[in-house]
Amino acid sequence: MTGLLADRTIVIIGAGPGFGRTLALEAAREGATVVVAARSRERLDQLAAEVTEAGGRAIAATVDATDPASVRALSETVEQHTDAVHGLVNSAFAVPSMKPLAKTDHAQITAGIDLSVMGALRATQEFTDLLEAGRGSVVMMASAVIHHSRERYAGYKIAKTALVALAHSLATELGPRGIRVNTVAPGYIYGDTLKAYFESLAEKYGGSTNDVYQHMAEKMDLRRLPTEQEIVDPVLFLLSGRSSAVTGQTLTVDCGEFHT
Repeated sequence: MTGLLADRTIVIIGAGPGFGRTLALEAAREGATVVVAARSRERLDQLAAEVTEAGGRAIAATVDATDPASVRALSETVEQHTDAVHGLVNSAFAVPSMKPLAKTDHAQITAGIDLSVMGALRATQEFTDLLEAGRGSVVMMASAVIHHSRERYAGYKIAKTALVALAHSLATELGPRGIRVNTVAPGYIYGDTLKAYFESLAEKYGGSTNDVYQHMAEKMDLRRLPTEQEIVDPVLFLLSGRSSAVTGQTLTVDCGEFHT
């Protein structure tokens, strides 16, 4: 590896299976000490052990991004280990309500905003001093859903579009303190979760999982879907010194489904 994140401390909120796990492992391989944070203690301990077994450094800490006291406790835990944070990834996720707005409970939209948008704001506020000390980089994980208005995606789009707006404002406000704030907007991420979804579609409508994949891939310029690694790599770039002049930007990673 290149040591892209050598001697850096990276906090990953929402370090669950799939993208979060891959990001933690790859950031550690690049030299970072990774703080993996999510709600499930057992899963976090497993991930931290996996990082350590691979020769990396990891700290596991539970957090509920919707609970201000929990987010504050996370920052206090991190402060016990370091006096500077160099990267914060806000990736807390919950399965959104996939209904037209006319049939969507307002509470479901509110819950999505509280987790994705307000959760990211809480975390960024709590870590601002540590990020300033590390001239850190904040990465918000949005979604390519911000570029379309397909039926049943409205609640999710509302939350993720608001997250992008939050990132823009934070980039402006925190820039004078040496903190960069950017957003990554992935399209479909071809990992275990999406594969299982494709299997269910194949069973429901007939055909094979590969048929479903090819149908989805036809919409992409590259005629394929991005892998977890291909989403992680741009995040690593934004967390590193190689993006030191990049802030307030939204990077769509979707193999060319949308042109932004």
